[in-house]
Amino acid sequence: MRDEALLGPWIRRFLLEHVVAERNLARNTQQGYRDGLCQLLPFVAKRVGKSIDRLNVVDLSAELIRAFLTDIEVTRRCSIATRNQSLAAIRAFAGFVGEHSPVHIEWSGQI
Repeated sequence: MRDEALLGPWIRRFLLEHVVAERNLARNTQQGYRDGLCQLLPFVAKRVGKSIDRLNVVDLSAELIRAFLTDIEVTRRCSIATRNQSLAAIRAFAGFVGEHSPVHIEWSGQI
């Protein structure tokens, strides 16, 4: 398995390089992005039957992301604003990956 396919290093780069260093987003936004992704990973891992550290970028399908957003709103009873904050984090992450990895451009566009 190629390293660029693994999700973990991409999330690390996104949170440290992009969110903090490149974009210099506000501390609350940084924490919101981190928290949204921290909630997403166990959800996806359970659905695809892998441990979090073995997840690949393409395991985050548009279908699973929609299911996750529904879960946030319905099961966890979070507000629409909270759901939309998670969606913003996921979209920003997908854009970051697509921008830095030509292999994942199609995946990024689907997200």
